[in-house]
Amino acid sequence: MSGLADISREAPVLIAGPTASGKSALAMELAARDARVIVNADALQVYACWRLLTARPSVAEEVALPHALYGHVGRDEAYSVGHWLREVRAYLEQPVVIVGGTGLYFLALTEGLAEVPEIPAQVRAEGDALRMGDLAAMVAGLDAETAARIDLANPARVQRAWEVLRTTGRGLAAWQADTPAPLVPRDRAEALVLRPDVGWLNARIDRRFDLMLAAGALEEARAELPHWQENRPSARAIGAPELIAHLRGEMALDAATVAAKLASRQYAKRQRTWFRNRMRDWTPRPLP
Repeated sequence: MSGLADISREAPVLIAGPTASGKSALAMELAARDARVIVNADALQVYACWRLLTARPSVAEEVALPHALYGHVGRDEAYSVGHWLREVRAYLEQPVVIVGGTGLYFLALTEGLAEVPEIPAQVRAEGDALRMGDLAAMVAGLDAETAARIDLANPARVQRAWEVLRTTGRGLAAWQADTPAPLVPRDRAEALVLRPDVGWLNARIDRRFDLMLAAGALEEARAELPHWQENRPSARAIGAPELIAHLRGEMALDAATVAAKLASRQYAKRQRTWFRNRMRDWTPRPLP
């Protein structure tokens, strides 16, 4: 990675990139240089129950530099891009570097987010059951305009659209048409997207998971086992389902490790595709 001289000292800095690409290290360098607050933009790093598996900053790193919106959400709490956007607003009056791998957070920040009403718990439960039992029926239940705009291969996106329509009687696409102005317009920020070499990144992902295990990731999963529910958003932590399966006696640790590394590489591939398609106006930063 090149040095920091080409990165603004005044504008908000946004750093997106796939998992294990070195985003946090770059953010910490910028925070130390410019006295910035490091603000999380990763949908999995918000959960208190996961530190190692989501690669949240360490306790020592959080002490050394100011961090915000990390590990502050309980495993059972509802948390969405809307929650994140409302929380991030409080940090924008000071120098920030906003870093993470959740493209939807960055899109909401720089392009605005439709103010869709909260989804009632009963509708959320119906959505959970339908997504797990009959995703095709959920897709068929969407309004045509929304179905044409969202990724129908992404169950979470389908469920979100279905729940909005079920709750409000109005399609998600119609809500999005009324999107308010963004908090940080793209042209007022230094927006960087890391573009690592795929082979380099895959090797780094595998190595990092081994380090996670050595640091206690299996024990972290063991602590979560009594509370485990696979349909919770917090259960989407990459590697968590595989380690839970091992702890339940459903697969050997070696097999769980191989599966978790594969899941992480596949996740990184989806992230790269999303960034390539949706962040074309962001400044690419090649790696290594």
